[in-house]
Amino acid sequence: MTDSVTGDRWLPHVSVLAVGAFVVGTDAFVIAGLLPDISRSLSVSVAAAGQLVSVFSIAYAVLSPVLAALTGGWSRRTGLVTALLVFAAGNVATALAPGYPLVLAARVVAAAGAAMFTPNAGATAATVAGERRRGQAIAVVTVGLTSSLVVGAPLGTAIGDAWGWRATVWFVTALTVVVTPIIALRLPHIRLAGAAGLRQRFAPLADAGVVRVLAGTLLAFIGIYLPYTYIGAVFAPAPAGHGDRVALLLFAFGVTGTAGNLVAGRLADRYGPRRVVITATLSLVVVFLVMPLISGVFTAAVPVVALSGFASWSVTAPQQHRTIALSPAGAGPLAVSLNAAVLYLAISLSGLIGAVGLKSGGAAALPVIAAVFVLAAAILTWLSGPAERRATARTVRERSREPDEGVR
Repeated sequence: MTDSVTGDRWLPHVSVLAVGAFVVGTDAFVIAGLLPDISRSLSVSVAAAGQLVSVFSIAYAVLSPVLAALTGGWSRRTGLVTALLVFAAGNVATALAPGYPLVLAARVVAAAGAAMFTPNAGATAATVAGERRRGQAIAVVTVGLTSSLVVGAPLGTAIGDAWGWRATVWFVTALTVVVTPIIALRLPHIRLAGAAGLRQRFAPLADAGVVRVLAGTLLAFIGIYLPYTYIGAVFAPAPAGHGDRVALLLFAFGVTGTAGNLVAGRLADRYGPRRVVITATLSLVVVFLVMPLISGVFTAAVPVVALSGFASWSVTAPQQHRTIALSPAGAGPLAVSLNAAVLYLAISLSGLIGAVGLKSGGAAALPVIAAVFVLAAAILTWLSGPAERRATARTVRERSREPDEGVR
């Protein structure tokens, strides 16, 4: 890549991508807060309304690597703008759909746009910033996602409470309409070199190192989302029926998660992403084992949840960093999309595992189960060290023989 974008000028370009990630993240997170209104509006049960979240997650997980492979030869700017247009179309269809089946179908379209945008944004940010600032660039984009959890979802929920869930969907659509031309005008033209064919673009799946990273993502985020998904049950004695206290716990998780993500990005650039992942997952083991001991004390629950947020989001950017570093030239967007797909799969599995855990061991068992999963992720990441160092060195040599990515 040329020096026309790297250096001190990378941050404005990456910040624009973070704004797009904020919009997409808001849409993904806000639906859960609107389920009662959606249920009444569409005359379905709350459980059926909840399938809108499940369908979005499953569609994202399935479509993300497929769309990354199909659009891998496109200019990154073209891919990102197209993704936002598809995303906007899906949300317009969601807002206008008269019945439940059409809303479900529209959520698949919106998920397709999100599946094209978020991994592409992370890979593009890494390319724009250059190898030395790759972790920081990915972290900045991820801040868009964390801020959507802290700001976007609560704001969208408030809009839905005031004017109905369709107003929230129109709000997200309006944000998309605003950010799309900004990306089209501000982002430089980037076309990644190498790997033109579908077989080559799926090459990361044949790489044992990439598969180990994806397995680590799966284990880590099953553990991370077990106590998060059921946070109201895990800390039920502490909130004591106060919904505002649960909201405060979620807010603490999101705020410290944003900070943890930014810190992890810098540390990944300085010490290597693998070390950051091991440190974060081992920290989560301790935090999760403490959770059952303080679940009845709200003043203790807040800092513990805050620590879990910091450590949890410290895993996200370094894992993306590792997948890009191990991937062949031109396969970075696909590798990141695979990591994102596995993350969404982990979220879905955490809900199922958590439901079984609640029935068999109660809420106190969930953080313990979570600790087992993140410990397994830490061990796997530690064991992958020698092979990962060899694979990274080999990838660097291969990339040195490739022509530069086109940036202007």
